[in-house]
Amino acid sequence: MVGRKDGQMREWLASVYSDGSKYFVSNPLPKKGEKITISLRCIVNEDLKHVILRGKVNGAEQLITMEKDRVENGLQFYSCKVTPWEDVFHYQFYLVTEEEIYYYTQYRITDYVPDEIYDFRILTDYEQPSWVREAVFYQIFPDRFCNGNPHNDVKDREYQLDGWDTIQVKDWNKEPEPFNRTHGLDFYGGDLEGIQEKIAYLKELGVTAVYVNPIFQAASVHRYDCMDYSVIDPHLGGNEALVRLSEALHEQGMKLVLDISINHTGTTHKWFNKDGVFYPKSVGAYNNKQARERSYYFFHDGNDYDTWCGVKNLPALNYTDENLREIVYRGQDSIIKKWIKEPYKIDGWRFDVGDVMARNNLVQLHKEIWPEIRKSIKEENKEAYIVGEDWADCIEHLQGDEWDATMNYFACARPIREFVGEIDLFQQRKEELQFSLKKMTAKNFKNRITQYYGKLPYVMQEIQFNLIDSHDVSRLHNNTSISFEDYKAAVVLYFTLPGAPCIYYGDEVGIQGKNDVEGCRYPMPWSKDMEKTIYYKMYHQLANLKKKNDALAYGGLQFLSNDDYVISYVRCTDTKAVFIIASVDDEERMVEIPYVYYGYQTCNHIEDLLGASVEYKDRNGKVMVRIPAHSSYLLTIQE
Repeated sequence: MVGRKDGQMREWLASVYSDGSKYFVSNPLPKKGEKITISLRCIVNEDLKHVILRGKVNGAEQLITMEKDRVENGLQFYSCKVTPWEDVFHYQFYLVTEEEIYYYTQYRITDYVPDEIYDFRILTDYEQPSWVREAVFYQIFPDRFCNGNPHNDVKDREYQLDGWDTIQVKDWNKEPEPFNRTHGLDFYGGDLEGIQEKIAYLKELGVTAVYVNPIFQAASVHRYDCMDYSVIDPHLGGNEALVRLSEALHEQGMKLVLDISINHTGTTHKWFNKDGVFYPKSVGAYNNKQARERSYYFFHDGNDYDTWCGVKNLPALNYTDENLREIVYRGQDSIIKKWIKEPYKIDGWRFDVGDVMARNNLVQLHKEIWPEIRKSIKEENKEAYIVGEDWADCIEHLQGDEWDATMNYFACARPIREFVGEIDLFQQRKEELQFSLKKMTAKNFKNRITQYYGKLPYVMQEIQFNLIDSHDVSRLHNNTSISFEDYKAAVVLYFTLPGAPCIYYGDEVGIQGKNDVEGCRYPMPWSKDMEKTIYYKMYHQLANLKKKNDALAYGGLQFLSNDDYVISYVRCTDTKAVFIIASVDDEERMVEIPYVYYGYQTCNHIEDLLGASVEYKDRNGKVMVRIPAHSSYLLTIQE
């Protein structure tokens, strides 16, 4: 094991720490050619003789000896200056003793020269939406959140889609029926006025940003089958309702992110118009081979066409067409720009199925399209947030020139849900993988997180879109095999990993639902005394801690221990730290917190920010904390 002597890791080596935050980089968001200072720290020791920063300049290796510039609170700091000229300046540290050299990257410390995949990375000229670092998001599936205006509700048999009639659900508290009965046409009547009506509720909960599933005119309740990107669905209140909602949120200091699918439209879209339900058949490409819009899609012999994942009512868009690019994102009046501009002024986009956008067997345009979309968005608002949907490792899109974040299934929702006892969300989709696996160990949980965050530039780590639930997966708390204590562990984890946590509507009150995907879209239970639930109290606490605690909003991440089924890590600044411990173990464990690594000289008291009592023993700069089975803590040290 690296740096172990007589079975124990060398103390100073375990304490080594740096990251890309403002606490260790003088300007984490530099311009090209701007001189910056990079720092590293560890506990005071006599073994470490030199610290060398290894970087690359114009492709050539550069080794810079760092100066030992100060000793403070038992920690010694090393620093050096660099001048990045390229889009990405990546570096690692060489830690030199009299006998050995250790190599420190974002992933780990080794005693052999590592590759550059996990290097620390500084992006130049990157336009970070800085507000996201302190944000607590709230995701709303609009039809099921709140009905603010019953006059705009979809009526029974108002129209048909694929031969099925619309259904007006008149009892707000009725349990949703399965898709094979409703075909996505069961409307409860939630709308934008309803969201506006509940802004005070959201603000009290601790929410600072609202992410709303698609609101553009569409035939289905989920509205990913858009029929007109230029119109807010009249059943949600129309364009003026969005103006009012945006203004009301901004007056309260809150942000608004909209959901859009520009990978495909619905067959009802005026560009496609397969069945002529909403437009005459003289409109659109399906029935008119000479239509200008014909080149917006991939048509084949027999009027067949490409789709998203084989879903016939979701035809894929063809971005080889320059006119389509102009309409969707390039032009000053394009769809993407329109809603960022006055009077709507949204604060960001979540792009549905971003993983497959502009890609099929014959056309691979994603690496061309995404930078163009980013450029278009940032021209209107440099602080706009760009989130792409991808459930897997999507590092290729997170290098500063495409997305700001992904919906963090890969390094948040998936490992967290597996850690507390579920089968991986992807593996649930494959019959051969749907068997009872052993519960994920803390070690594997730590490895899943560190291998992913180790590849991300720090300024992107801190704005990832973290979640455990969404409109596409069953709600974790509806899984009856998961105890509330283990659910609490999951919530604590996703609120305290680097990034912005997102509460899926109703999770904060333990909304009802079945343990399946359809069960995640139940109507919000406004008749319930919500603020008194154990769920609400937990979310309210964590949301407000995220906003107020610098270590949770801006601090780096370092794992401390990962024994059995108990994980511990720290979020730290240069002077403060919050120690997170989550146990899904069936037995009581002891967890060591080495507070001296973080500049604390003594420990007079330990406080759990969630209010639990803490039993511990202080032992020479470390405390041993007793962790009961299935318990979670956010601990701070008071000297």
